[in-house]
Amino acid sequence: MHYLDKSIWFPDVDTATEDGLLAIGGDLSIKRLVYAYKRGVFPWFEDNQPILWWSPDPRMVLFPEELKVSKSMKQVLRNSNFMVTINKAFKEVIRECSLAKREGQSGTWITKEMIDAYTKLYELGYAKSVEVWLEDELVGGLYGVDLGAIFCGESMFARVSNASKVAFITFLQNSNYVLVDCQVYTAHLSSLGAREIPRKEFIHLLTANS
Repeated sequence: MHYLDKSIWFPDVDTATEDGLLAIGGDLSIKRLVYAYKRGVFPWFEDNQPILWWSPDPRMVLFPEELKVSKSMKQVLRNSNFMVTINKAFKEVIRECSLAKREGQSGTWITKEMIDAYTKLYELGYAKSVEVWLEDELVGGLYGVDLGAIFCGESMFARVSNASKVAFITFLQNSNYVLVDCQVYTAHLSSLGAREIPRKEFIHLLTANS
């Protein structure tokens, strides 16, 4: 296992463990985070753990042209009173994501340290939020890291049915990303058209579009 110090570096992703753990330690500085995402690496840890850095194989991704919108979702998008905005309430979105209960998780990996770090990324233009409003109330949204041609989705939340899907679908349909990095498999993302590809292929796409 690789242990990081103050220097900004990561080992080759091929040295990651079977479950994708690549390195331990370091910090969540802007420089390190941007460096990590551009190399297919992301942090994921809980309050009682050191910073853990991951690069799983396979990698869950979504090619925008493969986005699946069911008939029922098309009706929701057409007839609902949802309003979708971009970068209007980043801090509120990441806070709501941190509070959302996840199946199979006792706590949250979006710690205060993570919230502070990604808020700084947002303030410097490296992160984005998508908000879904219903009668002026924030009811859903998502946030992630923007690498230009590639969007690295981090988390989403919904306080009313379909709100996170509305955020995701509307955002993609009005963006020009080549690829969305979804990191690891979830049935929710699979239902929207995301699929797993070999890490080697993902790193190639990341490098080609940097």
